[in-house]
Amino acid sequence: MKKIISIVLLIGMSFNALADKLIIPMDATQKNHLKAYGIAYWVLEQQEEVEWLLNYKGGSFLMNDYENIEKECLLRGVSFSTMSETRANTIKNEITNPSVNAEVVKLLKVPKIAVYSPKTAQPWDDAVTMVLEYAGIPYDVVFDDEVLSDKLPQYNWLHLHHEDFTGQFGKFWASYRNAPWYINQVAEAKEVAEKYGFSKVSELKLAVSKKIRDFTMGGGFLFAMCSAPDSYDVALSAEGVDICERMFDGDPIASNAQVKLNYDKAFAFKDFNIELNPMRYEISNIDIDPRTRRVKEANDLFALIEFSAKWDVIPTILTQNHERIIKSFMGQTTAFRKQFVKSSVVIMGENKSLGEVKYLHGTMGKGQFTFYGGHDPEDYQHMVGEPPTDLALHPNSPGYRLILNNILFPSVKKKKQKT
Repeated sequence: MKKIISIVLLIGMSFNALADKLIIPMDATQKNHLKAYGIAYWVLEQQEEVEWLLNYKGGSFLMNDYENIEKECLLRGVSFSTMSETRANTIKNEITNPSVNAEVVKLLKVPKIAVYSPKTAQPWDDAVTMVLEYAGIPYDVVFDDEVLSDKLPQYNWLHLHHEDFTGQFGKFWASYRNAPWYINQVAEAKEVAEKYGFSKVSELKLAVSKKIRDFTMGGGFLFAMCSAPDSYDVALSAEGVDICERMFDGDPIASNAQVKLNYDKAFAFKDFNIELNPMRYEISNIDIDPRTRRVKEANDLFALIEFSAKWDVIPTILTQNHERIIKSFMGQTTAFRKQFVKSSVVIMGENKSLGEVKYLHGTMGKGQFTFYGGHDPEDYQHMVGEPPTDLALHPNSPGYRLILNNILFPSVKKKKQKT
């Protein structure tokens, strides 16, 4: 019995405090910003509390100092330092000063993460999936079966990436209709639609969109990139209206389809026009038009907006970064025209001179959503079939950091609204 007790004590010693506190800086001194988020997630998995020091050294993470945490940081190449609890309390007191634009929030639970993605191979990668794997954050893959079977309430956070919720298969017909991957994608979608009693893929995707809406309104966090944000809002606003040409669903677009849209059903966008030409690689004019966009890659940037950390805690969390000017990047939906963004939505990143919104956040019912334009933050113009980005070459990517801010957000202890 004494031996058993000794073994238990030895195991427990790995989480005995060495110094009082361990801090992971997130400013320019950090060697691997992306894996630092994985450390924060891993510590939460150990049922240890993490404090996120918003706007302090780029949004640093503070936690109790244990031997296992130090070893994990060293193993993953994440910079850290230790300090006394007295010194940590001094830093937190400085942060709470009303004149300092910073705040301390607590991360208390591990968010359960789902990625909406086909189970079969696709000819493109997914920035969120790549950064989750690189950071060491676990996730489940869900698709239409799981959504329609009401599995979403099991999760706190859901990601949508390169998906066309309008049932037009990404508007790839003009360029890729003879490609094996496209043919297989269409066949698979039609099979799932038939399985659930839908005569068209657009009807299937609308049903999925409404389930995702219900997940969000019930308190879930929705994060969408690339073609997902505008195709999702277009699908919701076009409920009951056929906006698909005959090569997509076997019959023509409904007459006066544009005037029948209901923007009230959309999450983030209003007053947009759908793209009626099936040969054009666009879903709507929410996305900026690449034919008229006159900006060179070197000058293609967007700025993160600074918020009051004490009053606007949510957008402050979502914009934590070591850089405020971020390299832009293209995608099927590169950025959102500012004129079509609803006034209820918070713009977090934009290029004012171009009238483009890159990064936005909003509330839907009890839940939250973030839309992020573009495909890959470290590949300016990623093409179909190109190999995925090696994030080991971009461990300090400010563009990818924005994704990870959103992933940790459901862990934040909710505070009462200031009045």
